[in-house]
Amino acid sequence: MGSKKEWALIVSLLLGAILVPINSTMIAVALSSISRSFSESIASITWVVTVYLIVMAVTQPIAGKLGDMYGNKKMYLWGVGLFLIASLGCALSPSLFLLIFFRALQAAGGALLTPNSIAIIRHVVSEKRLPKVFGFFGLGAGLGAALGPFIGSLLIESFSWHSIFWVNIPFLAIALGTALMMFPKYKEETSDAPLDIIGSVLLAGSIVSIILLTKNESSMGYWVYALLILVFVPLFFRRELRTKHPIIDFDLFKSSTFTSANLSVLLSNLMMYAVLLIMPLFMTGHFSMNTSHSGMALSVFSIFMSASNWGGAQLHHKWGARRMIFLSFMLMAGANLLFLLLVYSHSVPFLMASLIVGGIASGAGLTSMQVSSLATVEPGMSGIASGIFSTFRYFGSIISSALIGLISGFHILFIILIGVSVIGMFVSLGIKSGETVHTKKSHSA
Repeated sequence: MGSKKEWALIVSLLLGAILVPINSTMIAVALSSISRSFSESIASITWVVTVYLIVMAVTQPIAGKLGDMYGNKKMYLWGVGLFLIASLGCALSPSLFLLIFFRALQAAGGALLTPNSIAIIRHVVSEKRLPKVFGFFGLGAGLGAALGPFIGSLLIESFSWHSIFWVNIPFLAIALGTALMMFPKYKEETSDAPLDIIGSVLLAGSIVSIILLTKNESSMGYWVYALLILVFVPLFFRRELRTKHPIIDFDLFKSSTFTSANLSVLLSNLMMYAVLLIMPLFMTGHFSMNTSHSGMALSVFSIFMSASNWGGAQLHHKWGARRMIFLSFMLMAGANLLFLLLVYSHSVPFLMASLIVGGIASGAGLTSMQVSSLATVEPGMSGIASGIFSTFRYFGSIISSALIGLISGFHILFIILIGVSVIGMFVSLGIKSGETVHTKKSHSA
């Protein structure tokens, strides 16, 4: 595949994929406007955010499996189309119920396009160029997530909350059109195995119960969701280990590289989200910054994380995945130590330096984690591997959110995060080069 054509395809895929993180963060600044528009409480409106996160978490591994079954290109196009229709529905929603419904549909579209776009890249880009392309993707997705609130606030001030959904339409239309015209012809190894419906329901029940437990505020709710977790999770594992065509093939985890790569992204995302969630509160409370100044300071963290993601991709072949991931966690330990020292300091330059180190640490190993996760599986299982990777990444943010809710005191949180960084350094040692895992699918092929 020619270089110009390859980059045209990558830009087309990035147009679709970048809108998923943008829509995840952009909605935050629109909640008060939506609340006034529908005369609903903020507590009710937050379901617009929660339903998006729940559906994304539940459907990503299933979406990856569907891509391996019916073709990644087909599922990616369905994802973009669904995201487009849902964005239009969100923009035109006359009620909160319909807005929540279309946000769920939007998340389903995003879940379909995310792992399948990664799988398409695995098919069309050479192994040598893969880290650089993933670094480019990481740079775009990171900047998208960082700029989401800023773009959203500009649109809402200039127009209304509806505009944050209208703005998706032209970009998705371009992504859909260019994908239809530019997708290269390559042979996809599809599977005629049926979708494990029972496994999908048990997986959905497990993930939803875990998410609702982390967002629960009543003692009765804790007991109910804990009981549901104790029911769903063991049944899901039992089903997946016994069925011939599982949603998540646990044979993949026989590879220490695959397991370490996924655990690494979970721990990395845990720390990144902890910084994104806690630092605004820390800056307004400890440094007496207003909301806009703390937001600008935090954008420095996001920008350096995106740049570091791209830089880490350039160094992947030179230094190797294990070294890059180990370096990333070592820098995270240093960054969390700096955050801990900030508790006893009121220096704004020290704060900015800490955020820069934290951003570099969070981005440096992400491409190596993703490449390592995909390198252990055959191309025909790229979709399910990408879906698992996305789910582990998301669970990192869930654990982070729960951790912040349980812990009182910034210094305790930063001490825990230093410990998590050290665990990450040990996990990275499980990354090996050239390791391939044989799964149920490969044995039956």
